[in-house]
Amino acid sequence: MRILHQIHTQLITRPSTTAFALSKLIAFCAISPFGNPHYAQTLLTQNPSPTIYQYNTLLKTTPLRQSFQLFNNLVTKKESVKANIYTYKFLLEKCVKEGLHVHEGLQMHAHVIRCGFYVSLTLHALLVRFYVGCEEMGYARKVFDEMYDKGLVVWSYVIGGYVKVGLFDEGLGVFGEILKAGVVPDEVVMASVVKGVAGLGALDVGIWVHGYIVKRRILVDVKLGTALVNMYAKCGCIEKAKEVFDGMVVKDSRAWSSMIVGFAIHGLADEALSIFADMEQAKVKPNHVAYLGVLLACAHGQLVCEGKRMWAKMLESGIQPTMEHYSCMVDLYCRANLFPEASTFIKNMPVDPDPVIWRTFLVACKKNKDMEKGEAAGQKLLELEPSNPENYALFSSFYAACSEWSKMGHMKKEMRDKGLKTIPGCSSIEIDGTVHEFVLGDWSHPETKEIKEVLSDILIRVKALGHKPNVSEILHDVGDEVKEEALCEHSERLAIAYGILKTKSPVVIRVVKNLRVCGDCHEVTKIISRLYEREIIVRDRVRFHRFVGGRCSCNDIW
Repeated sequence: MRILHQIHTQLITRPSTTAFALSKLIAFCAISPFGNPHYAQTLLTQNPSPTIYQYNTLLKTTPLRQSFQLFNNLVTKKESVKANIYTYKFLLEKCVKEGLHVHEGLQMHAHVIRCGFYVSLTLHALLVRFYVGCEEMGYARKVFDEMYDKGLVVWSYVIGGYVKVGLFDEGLGVFGEILKAGVVPDEVVMASVVKGVAGLGALDVGIWVHGYIVKRRILVDVKLGTALVNMYAKCGCIEKAKEVFDGMVVKDSRAWSSMIVGFAIHGLADEALSIFADMEQAKVKPNHVAYLGVLLACAHGQLVCEGKRMWAKMLESGIQPTMEHYSCMVDLYCRANLFPEASTFIKNMPVDPDPVIWRTFLVACKKNKDMEKGEAAGQKLLELEPSNPENYALFSSFYAACSEWSKMGHMKKEMRDKGLKTIPGCSSIEIDGTVHEFVLGDWSHPETKEIKEVLSDILIRVKALGHKPNVSEILHDVGDEVKEEALCEHSERLAIAYGILKTKSPVVIRVVKNLRVCGDCHEVTKIISRLYEREIIVRDRVRFHRFVGGRCSCNDIW
């Protein structure tokens, strides 16, 4: 820096060469590893006649917050130098990379329009990418719609953005626009589309999309192949997921992990452990997701010894457990009815348990009717998430299981006083490429009359086999007859009834539910699979249930 100071001194004594040489000096200080960004900024601020090149050089190289302050100085100073298209390009690129509050991004967006640079497709694309990164899909879509020439990369940003925030229908809608526009998508676009299909659990759409990929000879790279494995697993077709996985020439840790998790959520613990062993044999180092998958598989399969072995192996490998890993271990002990071990594990955790762990533990307390530990877990839940109605509902059901009716009533009153309402059960089923949604007690479907007739037939045939409805999970203060009627209106029953109405064997009835399947619906679905000789696959919030011939793949542990 001593030599730079000498050069700077020489420039000051020779004003005729200052502008060009000073720009070079600022660039060196800002960009070179031997320079000094802070000194470069000092040179710029002390320069009586800075150029836009000098500003842009610093904007490109300084940290985001400093760049934005520099930009504000530039646009607020009344100088002859004005921001150009590269000024906004450098700033937006930095915003995309490092992140910026959407409010400041909106300000920059306004400057771009005001300065007449909004015609630039490059700035359009960067704005779309910025808004997608902020999960502001309304703004992203507005900029996208205003583009007169949409490149494939921008299409990919928008579809991926919708999928990221869970707006799967909107993402697939944009894919439809691509096809109408005659644009041939690449593997990056298709990976986002496949993720959207997985989110919906729409197998028929997924099969069509996969067929489109094959027909168009789109490159199935590791990312797209992994997305297809995930899609088939999440759509309830684990056999097809394995087929795609086996066909992948190159498999990275994400691909292996996806297959392991796929088997785990289907309750196929042995298969998940076998794939994990194959992964190690292939010299691919298991990542945290792979370990999460095998721990989940062990929990669903009640493989306690294997789960403990995998936990120790993960720690030995140097992977730091996340809250999800801890949650899997608590779940493992709780499902195996090892209540003391679950309690000890929670006590010995080096981090504070999150709400998921306390909910898992509270369910175990409910099963064991342990008032002391259950109340403590419930209070922890309310402390961590005082506005989550699910916690109050679970706490109420715990008190009901322990026959503490007054405490249950108090909990429900507290919930009402706070204006909290539980999320209604919602189930969807795909028929001929169209997804039909059913909500608890909602009879707005155009074929409601026919659905009710099927439900009535199911009820008569199920009762004839001696099934007695389990009304204990209905916490409303009403008679058992009303509770039985409420059970019949659960969303998954409406979806299954619609599947029976609209399809014939051997077509598999596939249902996706947003909540955990209740005990009575689980039992009734087993009976339906035997009475109607139908295979029924239900994906709830926890896992997949495959009902065939009166049995479920979860072996009544879920």
